[in-house]
Amino acid sequence: MVKNIDELQQFGKSNMDATVKSFGSLSNGLQAIAAEMADYSKRVFEQGTAATEKLIGAKSLEKAFEVQSDYVKTAYEGFVAEATKLGELYTDLAKEAYKPFEGQWSKAASVK
Repeated sequence: MVKNIDELQQFGKSNMDATVKSFGSLSNGLQAIAAEMADYSKRVFEQGTAATEKLIGAKSLEKAFEVQSDYVKTAYEGFVAEATKLGELYTDLAKEAYKPFEGQWSKAASVK
């Protein structure tokens, strides 16, 4: 049972504060991820456009294959780098969103 109503109110306030902080971290993290995705999309579009222009301007079949190979290699490397970066952003997001709740579990046990 709860020892007194003040403890329960304090625990509820503490949980609410942690939730608000967590939502703030979540919002900031998701904004960073969205901005990164927008930048990546823009870069990919520009690289694709440049590769298409080079491909159209190729004078021989060998040159066309070279342009295509370079583009595929660059696109793959860019994708792997971006996937790694997004993975790090999501990991940071999870850590930051959980931080406010780290001490809450021990408090919950003591409020019984």
